[in-house]
Parts: sequence; structure tokens; C-alpha cells
Amino acid sequence: MDSSSDAALREQTTKRLEKAMGTFGTAALASMEEQLPWFRRMPADQRSWIGLVAQAGIAAFVEWFGSGESAKPAIAAEVFGTAPRELMRSIKLRHTIDMVRVIIDVVETRLEELASPGGEAQLREAILRYTRDVAFGAAQVYAQAAETRAAWDARLEALVVNAVLRGEVDDGMHSWAAALGWTAKPVTVIAGFTPEDDEPEVTIDQMQLAARRARVDALAGVQGSRVVVVIGGTDDALAAARHIAAKCGPGPVVVGPTVGDLYDSPLSARSALAGLRAAAGWPDAPRPVPSDELLAERALDGDDVARRHLVDHVYDPMCDAGAPLLDTLTTYLEQGSSLEATARLLFVHPNTVRYRLRRVTELTGLAPTDGRNAFTLRIALALGRFSRRPGRS
Repeated sequence: MDSSSDAALREQTTKRLEKAMGTFGTAALASMEEQLPWFRRMPADQRSWIGLVAQAGIAAFVEWFGSGESAKPAIAAEVFGTAPRELMRSIKLRHTIDMVRVIIDVVETRLEELASPGGEAQLREAILRYTRDVAFGAAQVYAQAAETRAAWDARLEALVVNAVLRGEVDDGMHSWAAALGWTAKPVTVIAGFTPEDDEPEVTIDQMQLAARRARVDALAGVQGSRVVVVIGGTDDALAAARHIAAKCGPGPVVVGPTVGDLYDSPLSARSALAGLRAAAGWPDAPRPVPSDELLAERALDGDDVARRHLVDHVYDPMCDAGAPLLDTLTTYLEQGSSLEATARLLFVHPNTVRYRLRRVTELTGLAPTDGRNAFTLRIALALGRFSRRPGRS
């Protein structure tokens, strides 16, 4: 067939398509109503928008076909630009493919009617090319939307983590977290160092991957060389933290105390970060390590929260239990953890010393016979005496 005959057939078919555009769109919607269950369940306003998308697609095809298919059709702008942005959230990519497939079926069933005599092959080839571009255009639109949403989510996640670290947890911050799908309780904050040479985005992706393996929800943020991960939905934060620690860089990984919800998360964050700073004082600390096991180092590093904890929960209970208990612990620590030496200096039986040391453990949760615990008890004794020295307000 020569070019003049081809152009004549195209012109005649274009006129037929222009006359059939209205009924064609109606037929396509009726076919979608019949074949697509998800379309039937949609609200009327959204079905109406889909009808406009279909009509725009048909009109763009007719215009493109009539021009001789000389240019690549502007699918994204002419077809998908018709619908409001909210429709993108309701219609998934596979639903868009379903719509395209139904429209193709409708066209093919009416091919004899729409094409001029002898132009069936020409129209069929044009439809195949156009629908292929529609599919690529849809994929591009959804990919761009996904990239935009991912970038927005990343910024929102960083804002939530920063708010937790600053202690600015309010209803507005909860709204940000809710926008990310966060509903998890209880909550724990984990702090560590970033892997060397990794970009922040890569580090955050690795933290999210580790959290999924641990089956917990997570919000992650990178601040310089530190990475902070807020996890939720588990009562065994230390077990989940082992997955997080595997993705952190060299150095300590500190797990803050578990709190009830996101409102209390700054308490966990402060302890975790204070522990991360003070962990240098315990080079052999396990990884990860609970921040409460670093109370002595945190107190020496100037952490007021740790100091108050050691006074209120370690020193004061022993004072309230009576002078013999405090004197026994002091003597035991000064005598290098020797039961016999302590008993001789106090003029008591070694079993009495053992009993009093067990009482210390019951009251404080710290065993004087353990090296680490003994170090913490010694720091608590010094801080407690500071708190009760004369002239202190």
C-alpha cells in the first residue's frame, strides 16, 4: 500500500473514531463495571474521575492517530494529568493495567466498526503501540509518585527522630509519626555509630532492613557519625538491638530503657546517647549494651540523670536500711572484696557479712561480689555522700 492510500485510510478511520468517541468511552466504563470488582466498589466520584481518564486517553489516541503517529504520545500529561492527585492513592498500578486491558478489549471487539474498510491492520497496530506507551506512561507516573513519597517519608522520619532527640514530642510530632504508619508500643531508642564511608540514606535503609528482620517497627536518623534508631512493638529490645548493632559501624551500640510510648521516648533517647558518650570508659562493654549498665561511666561523664538514679535507687535505699548495711558495703569494697577482712574489721561473723551483702543486692539489684557491680556501687556511695554533705542545698 502506497503512502497516499495509507494516509487516506487513516483520515477515514480518524473520522470514524471521532464520531464514536462518546459511545466508545461509555462502553469502556460499562465493561469495567462488569469485569473489574474493585471498580464497582469505588465511590461514585472516583469512578467519575476514572471515566474522565478513559475519555482523555481515547481523545489523545484519536488525535495522535490522526496526526500519522509521527510523534511519541504524551501519555503522562494528556491521560493521567486529568485525574486529581488523590486518585493515585486509590488506584494501584495493577488496577491501571486492568483498565488498559479492558479498553483494549472494547476496541478490538469494535475494530470492524471503527476502522475504515482495509484499515483494520493499520488501526490494530496503532492501538498496540499506543497501549504499550500507556503502560510505560503509567509505570513512569507511579514510579515518580513512589519516589516523591519515599523522599517525603525520609524527611518526615528525620523530623520525628530529631524531635525525639530534642525532647519535643507533642501531638504534632505524633501526627508525623502516624503519617509514617507508626502505632507501635512499647518504644526503645538505640544509639550507635554509622558504618564507615556509608551515605546516610544507605545507613537508614540498613537500619530499616535490620528492624524488619527483628520484626519491629523502626524510625531511623543519622546525625553526623551517630545513628539513632527508635524501635517499637517488642518487649525484648535487647534482642532486636542485636540485629541493629550488626548494621552499625565500629564502636559501642547502646540501648536505652524501654518506655510506654512515643511520648516518653525522649527519656530513652537521653539515656542511650549518654551511654554512647560514656561507653569509652568501658572498652569491653558488650555490644549492644543497655544504658543502665553504664550508669557509673555516665555519672563520671557528668550525666545528671545517671547521678540521680545512683543516689535515689542505690545509695538512699541502703541508707534507709540502716548504718550497719552501709558500713559493711563500704568496708567490703575497701578491703578488696574480702569477706574475712571485712568480718574482722567489723567484729562480726563472715556469715553476717554475707547476709548484709545479699541485702544490698536485694535493695539495689547490684551484687557487690560482681566486679562491674562493685564499681557501680563504689560510684553510688561517693555520689550519695556528696548529696548529703553539710552545706549542700
